[in-house]
Amino acid sequence: MTGMRWDAQRLDFDEPSTLPGLPDVRGLLRSVQAPEFPGLTFHEVRAKSALNAVPKGSAMPFGHTINPYRGCSHACVYCLSGDTQVLMADGSQRAIAELQVGDRIIGTEKGDRYRRYVETEVLAHWSTVKPAHRVTLADGTALVASGDHRFLTGRGWKHVTGASCGTGQRPHLTTNDELLGFGRSAPVVLPCEDYRRGYLTGMVRGDAHLKVYRYERAGRVHGNVHRFRLALADQEGLQRSQAYLAQAGVSTDWFDFSAVTPERRAMSAIRTSSAASVARISELIAWPEQPSGAWQRGFLAGVFDAEGSRSQHVLRITNADDEMLERTSAAFTALGFDSVLEDRRLANRVRTVRLRGGLKEHLRFIHLVDPAIRRKCRVQGTAIKSTADLRVTEVQDLGLEMPMYDITTGTGDFIANGVVSHNCFARGTHEWLELDSGADFDQQIVVKTNLVDVLRRELARPSWQREHVALGTNTDPYQRAEGRYRLMPGIIDALARSGTPFSVLTKGTLARRDVPRLAAASRDVPVGMGVSMAIWDDDLHAALEPGVPTPRARLDLVRAITDAGLPCGVFLAPVLPGLTDRIQHLEAAIGAIAAAGATGVTVLPLHLRPGAREWFTAWLSREHPGLVGRYRQLYGRGAYVPAEYRSWLAGRVAPVLARYGLDRQSGGVARGVDAGSSLGLPGDESVGFPAGSLPTRRPEAAPIDEAPEQLSLC
Repeated sequence: MTGMRWDAQRLDFDEPSTLPGLPDVRGLLRSVQAPEFPGLTFHEVRAKSALNAVPKGSAMPFGHTINPYRGCSHACVYCLSGDTQVLMADGSQRAIAELQVGDRIIGTEKGDRYRRYVETEVLAHWSTVKPAHRVTLADGTALVASGDHRFLTGRGWKHVTGASCGTGQRPHLTTNDELLGFGRSAPVVLPCEDYRRGYLTGMVRGDAHLKVYRYERAGRVHGNVHRFRLALADQEGLQRSQAYLAQAGVSTDWFDFSAVTPERRAMSAIRTSSAASVARISELIAWPEQPSGAWQRGFLAGVFDAEGSRSQHVLRITNADDEMLERTSAAFTALGFDSVLEDRRLANRVRTVRLRGGLKEHLRFIHLVDPAIRRKCRVQGTAIKSTADLRVTEVQDLGLEMPMYDITTGTGDFIANGVVSHNCFARGTHEWLELDSGADFDQQIVVKTNLVDVLRRELARPSWQREHVALGTNTDPYQRAEGRYRLMPGIIDALARSGTPFSVLTKGTLARRDVPRLAAASRDVPVGMGVSMAIWDDDLHAALEPGVPTPRARLDLVRAITDAGLPCGVFLAPVLPGLTDRIQHLEAAIGAIAAAGATGVTVLPLHLRPGAREWFTAWLSREHPGLVGRYRQLYGRGAYVPAEYRSWLAGRVAPVLARYGLDRQSGGVARGVDAGSSLGLPGDESVGFPAGSLPTRRPEAAPIDEAPEQLSLC
């Protein structure tokens, strides 16, 4: 933060304040070390201005910028081991390492009386290597997490590790704590032949029509008619049944069974009239003499899909057949569930097997037997109350480092191995390109808390000409801090209501949260989006950008933006000489960008300013010593590659862009790869931003190595 400009900040009290390590810096409101951002300090200031004018004569295709933050918290602590099971919106579980941006999962929300399970979205997904700790609970639940991770206890959020006094003091888990959630569940087991037979037995015996009719016809040969039909309103159960029958050699036809009515949902069905098929189905659903555990699980899944329900906190399976009820109760018992047979003495002899034990047993049942019909498996709206014994019995330092993962969600939390887990936002690594290096930039984040109010006043001035405003040209507006301060929604609304065109450049998948708001704003003013993607190779990305969303996650963001009807350019920047300028790398990256629906591409070679140069050179010497000489040659005279390299890169990229319809002739363009082109930054309609989004006065483009130092892609 050396050289940080504080003249745009206002002091709300008389005594001067200072930032840690920076004497006599005025303008500070307060410094905050939030528990959810361990290792970071947020310096909250009150800004005097929000709109920053681009210097006259600049090559930038926009007139003003907005920077809600100074510094960048664009990585997290990465809290949980990869096999930690996260509760999905459909009631299933998935390992956190396998989650993707956009997945619907379960978080929590505090109401008037209870905290309840609610549906939320994965906004970002991250990974790195961290020291591991194991948290063990009384019900047998085990969680492997970093010491900085937080879980919800009966006494609030607590870190895995901490101290009771001194510099490491913070709320942390002890054996006096009890976590909140439903607790230990069951592992997902892949279906086998026994499971499939059990599922078909429960489904067909529970809800299908399977019969052989004998017809006697006077004066003609008697004949048999074979019939199998299964009709359901929920297509998941029908699809699974058809697939399992096909695996067993039985082909069925799909057809519409009944249309929707005001009282009933539409129903579909599968059927066959083949004698061989009907005989095979009868064989598949025969009662086994010694049912295996897999058969029991499949049977319960099938009969639950056919005749089960889950409502009013009750999971039940209903039938009138004595053997079906006995088999259902026996399967529950064999799998360790407590059930009871309820008989209301109905004339049709329908009775119910009810599962006891509340939500924790409901979810153990769902995860163990894996029903196909997911609407019966949802927990949304349920209060977080459980009979599970979630007392902390041990917190153990495993004495090793291992891969850790974290996600950002819309609610700020998620369910990990059956307990409520907090999002972790923090940065402990270097945001390695286009930004100043060092701990100050990484860990001392300046937040302009009143920026939205100041911006509204400035946009309301008669002198404001509604020039194009660019966000993300200095620091990323969708870095982690935005998850805490939520400044962007107010900025978007203020710009749209004032009639000001704007664009956003980001690599933060948190931007997905505001896509609906951005789409609404685009109906009032031109709005452009740009997503930065530097590296396509997974190993290279992990080495250089360990705290940044993966390229695939950022391309998912591109898809979400374009699906919402917004233009979205992708900034393939920086291209690293000798590392990512190979034709195979460029082919893969540009092909993926085109498939994501990007409306334009900007290609920019690496430039190394002081600070970034030292960090990158040290990394290069350690990981790719054979390239050190080449980089000395390319960057020996300054921060930018020579014109010869830019021309070579342009020639290599041009045919690839043409092949994917992203060159000038096909309506797209790659900018910034040759010395004479403009920068292709947000606001430039030639890289996918809408017409009318350019500033009213645009200077002539300067060569790329004359771009102003104070504006950089993050």
